[in-house]
Amino acid sequence: MKSVFVYTLLLLLLLILNLFSVLLAHSVTEEQPLSKIAIHNTIISLKDSASIKASPLLLGLQGEDTEWVVVEFENDEPSNDEWIGVFSPAKFNEYANSGKASVKFQLINQRADFSFALFGGGLSNPKLIAVSNSISFVNPKAPLYPRLAQGKSWNEMTVTWTSGYNVDEAVPLIEWSSAIHSKMRSPAGTLTFHRNSMCGSPARTVGYTYKMGHLLSNGSYVWSKTYSFRSSPYPGQDSLQRVIIFGDMGKAERDGSNEYSNYQPGSLNTTDQLIKDLKNIDIVFHIGDITYANGYISQWDQFTAQVEPIASTVPYMVASGNHERDWPGSGSFYDTPDSGGECGVVAETMFYVPAENRAKFWYSTDYGMFRFCIADSEHDWREGSEQYKFIEECFASVDRRKQPWLIFSAHRVLGYSSDKYYGLEGSFEEPMGRESLQKLWQKYKVDIAFYGHVHNYERSCPIYQNKCVNSEKSHYSGTVDGTIHVVVGGGGSHLSEFSTVNTSWSLYKDYDWGFVKLTSHNHSSLVFEYKKSSDGKVYDSFTISRDYRDVLACVHDGCQPTTMAS
Repeated sequence: MKSVFVYTLLLLLLLILNLFSVLLAHSVTEEQPLSKIAIHNTIISLKDSASIKASPLLLGLQGEDTEWVVVEFENDEPSNDEWIGVFSPAKFNEYANSGKASVKFQLINQRADFSFALFGGGLSNPKLIAVSNSISFVNPKAPLYPRLAQGKSWNEMTVTWTSGYNVDEAVPLIEWSSAIHSKMRSPAGTLTFHRNSMCGSPARTVGYTYKMGHLLSNGSYVWSKTYSFRSSPYPGQDSLQRVIIFGDMGKAERDGSNEYSNYQPGSLNTTDQLIKDLKNIDIVFHIGDITYANGYISQWDQFTAQVEPIASTVPYMVASGNHERDWPGSGSFYDTPDSGGECGVVAETMFYVPAENRAKFWYSTDYGMFRFCIADSEHDWREGSEQYKFIEECFASVDRRKQPWLIFSAHRVLGYSSDKYYGLEGSFEEPMGRESLQKLWQKYKVDIAFYGHVHNYERSCPIYQNKCVNSEKSHYSGTVDGTIHVVVGGGGSHLSEFSTVNTSWSLYKDYDWGFVKLTSHNHSSLVFEYKKSSDGKVYDSFTISRDYRDVLACVHDGCQPTTMAS
């Protein structure tokens, strides 16, 4: 049993990880590709004439946390049902002719040695034929995969990372600096990065550099590589602000392993497009179904390694999805086994969110001219519930003069979707989805509501009570009169079909992988763009232009001229 320690500058949490959980766990939903491997049925059938070896033996000599290795294998009686380790079936055309072959794997530091095994018998009746030598990273316990997130205040930035050091053998800390702060070291605990002044509106926010470290019992330090980020704009700050939103991305191996079922075929495309445009991104919202680990805990390492270039540079905010939370009898709103027994524990440990109770994954966060109200669709949101009260408070407490852009988000579609299965139910929404919430969206003039869960892209007209309330499609000016609902669940997982019913409120549909980018230059203009993950080009867009008087204007069921904030 190995341990992984997840450190956060606001929280210090311990998560027990079985590195080889992929070998032992098999009672999870069949949607996880690793569940196809009946490793528990393995027969030991070692052969003297078969061999497998991996090289190089030592990884990370230059501080790398990801390295390619070559695995060479040989068997005098090769067959097409052989595969390597638990990572992937292999292609054996050359191997079948010569009995010798090699394959390359990309390994990430997962706090333990690695070895490879040659199996026969396919996936359902595996036979262990040969076991390789072990290989390891120079420092398997090194601090890795930082994840930035907004704190509970706009001027807090949290850093969460993963390490193999136990709390009784090392003290976790951060070393950080900026143009206005000399180099400082802070232990894991509450840390606030302050702007030197809240006056004025600089075009760019203050930049920081940081690295994670551990003070060992012998007095020496172990450090990660150095990362950087920009501090967040204060609420109402008038500056260029760019937001990325998507759901249901998952992960994939760059060496092609572990993906024989092609379950998250678009995840690397989405990741790579965001990395390519990272200098033009300020904050990311991944609204549920984060890894699709479904109980195979080591897959969280795969995901955090994949998104490290993004999450280490800009706040990477997450929402809870069914594949993070749902499990029978666990208190989730849905009695399904979709989380593979994780019950939300891994998600709330691996990623920080500024929730009052992180087991209840709803929260608000301010980013300059934006107020984001993030709901947890895996807990009750209906009128009278604890979460309903939070949602209304989040809407009501924002000062729209300072933060004109009010955004709602949840994993499941609590608004509108032309999904095939929603269509068969005749509701085009999650059951009971919008019945309680639509009056709040209308009353507080929510601009856009985003959802995942359905793996495609769709944009509605401004809508209230199933009817379009604005005939415009690409440019909205003045009073919009309703909320625009957007499904953006095409982050990377297998795609969802649309209903054959032509819904009157649907303005744009795309059966493809992609993400949304919101850009606000000032308090009166917002640009919305939907981009495909395949090429990063814009395929759907609209703009909103208005001033504060338009926000206060009277619309049907939304005539309140003031809010709690004002």
